[in-house]
Amino acid sequence: MFINNFDPVAIQIFSLEIRWYSLAYIVGILVGWFLSKKFFISEPKISEKFDDYITYLILGLIIGGRLGYVIFYNLGFYVDNLLDIFKIWQGGMSFHGGVIGIVIATYFFANKNSQSSFSYLDIVSLVAPIGIFFGRIANFINSELYGIETNVAWAVQFIQIDNLFRHPTQLYEAFFEGIVLFLILIYFKNKSFSKRPGFISGIFLVFYSIFRFTIEFLRVPDDQLGYLLFNLTMGQLISIFFLIIGCYLSISKYENRQNS
Repeated sequence: MFINNFDPVAIQIFSLEIRWYSLAYIVGILVGWFLSKKFFISEPKISEKFDDYITYLILGLIIGGRLGYVIFYNLGFYVDNLLDIFKIWQGGMSFHGGVIGIVIATYFFANKNSQSSFSYLDIVSLVAPIGIFFGRIANFINSELYGIETNVAWAVQFIQIDNLFRHPTQLYEAFFEGIVLFLILIYFKNKSFSKRPGFISGIFLVFYSIFRFTIEFLRVPDDQLGYLLFNLTMGQLISIFFLIIGCYLSISKYENRQNS
């Protein structure tokens, strides 16, 4: 069993604090950007515009992630405290909201340049697990999104929370939504039937949703929401919606490829 007493602040210079979660965002974006340019972009037109696209992606990720958390997870609080919506440094980001934000930002960028949104989204899907991996490791360091009590050998005691030993669900998600999902996407990318834009995006949504839905059974739900419909968490309910979209995308793009 492991005792987690990490400091969420990675670097402090006088009153300036740089937290692990901020570093995770930065490293995830930079590594994803590098791998995209180096290995995953095959179309010259996409490569030419990709650096400009990154600005749209970052804005979509941050704005979407924040608004997603506000709307999906804590709307009542933020309705009464509107200015707190802008206090991102206090925490509160939604992965699903970030995905929606990226999709919207990508649509506007691709439409502006007369290109396919899925040509960009497929590339983002391939490298997204890298950002997810770093983000979940940061969640573990921050002692947030922890699991329910357990006595398994690898249980973790989060000192900043209580004296109970819990499932390190952040590490489960880092492994499955980060490493395993990345390998699955690379596998499908190398298949001839995956070349139609949108197929990889669909596969990403399918497997991310399955992993997230399953692991959430071991994760403590948000205090302000608890368990909802059918005793599921908000994250699980949204994952079902994303799973349906992913199935539709991957199946329709596969069939279109077969018929073309």
